Amino acid sequence: MRRLGRDSWALLGIAAVAAVIGYVLSLLALVVVPAVLALFPATLLTPLSARLRERRVPRTAAAMIVLVGAVLLFGAAGGVTATLVVNGLPEVVDSVGDGISEVESVIQHIAPDFQLRGADDLMEFLGEQFQEEDGEGWVPQLLRLTTGVFGALAGTVLLVVILFFYLRNGRVLAERGAGLLGDESARRVMERADTAWHTLGAYFRGQLLVALVDAVLIGLALLLLGVPLALPLAVLVFLGGLFPIVGAVVTGAVAVLVALSDGGLTMGLIVAGVVVAVQQLESQVVAPLVLGRAIDLHPLAVIVSITAGGLLFGILGAFLAVPVVAIFRDVWAS
Repeated sequence: MRRLGRDSWALLGIAAVAAVIGYVLSLLALVVVPAVLALFPATLLTPLSARLRERRVPRTAAAMIVLVGAVLLFGAAGGVTATLVVNGLPEVVDSVGDGISEVESVIQHIAPDFQLRGADDLMEFLGEQFQEEDGEGWVPQLLRLTTGVFGALAGTVLLVVILFFYLRNGRVLAERGAGLLGDESARRVMERADTAWHTLGAYFRGQLLVALVDAVLIGLALLLLGVPLALPLAVLVFLGGLFPIVGAVVTGAVAVLVALSDGGLTMGLIVAGVVVAVQQLESQVVAPLVLGRAIDLHPLAVIVSITAGGLLFGILGAFLAVPVVAIFRDVWAS
């Protein structure tokens, strides 16, 4: 009993320290979030910067060349993606609404007393978010919007700056930080940091490739079947692929609803079959080959991680949940 009591107090102490750290980090979100998100592109770009240094390009110049090239490439890709999504989003929303109505009509033929109220409640909730709150008027809402836009721009600029320093001397910064703990502790910290870095890089590169495979296969199928909005839907599938299992299911359901509203029940079933086939190919072939040990997590663990991360920290938490769990597992095992 004494040992159980000591362990319980130790767990309470750890939870209290974690809560304090979480609170402090929430106050510093404008700095912490860009610093964390910059790690993902850094895992892709650091090898390129290292190759340039091997060719005797100065460290600062190598980092700047890689960073500018990445910003131009990602900016162009992001601009095209945003244009496709923005242009097609209203039609996608309308098609999803029509598709839900089609599903409801089919269900009512089978069960006349059943009503699919979840979609109506969701639309009503979303509509309320854009209405005035407590009659406060548009000025406070405009101020909040301006503050949010400014914060997003500041965070983006800070992310680029932090990414530059990661590319320039990220290893040196990590070693100096670990060196504050003493030689032996620094060695152990760097070993675990290397494990975490390898896991994060393998996960991010693999997840990007898996999401691209899903988007290409489903996009081509939608084009061949003549489903409207095939390109915006393919982009949505790619973005959803960054959230393992959950994102693929949600974006695949959107594609099915669009096909259902445009081509009827038969087309919806065909697209549903294509989506299921692609997701089976991903889970059984592509993901094991590409991701390997980096995301060798049980599907239930993935779903619980994404759900918990989303509930605690929103979209950012859902995005970071799986790599954090995978890193924790590998660091714990090392």
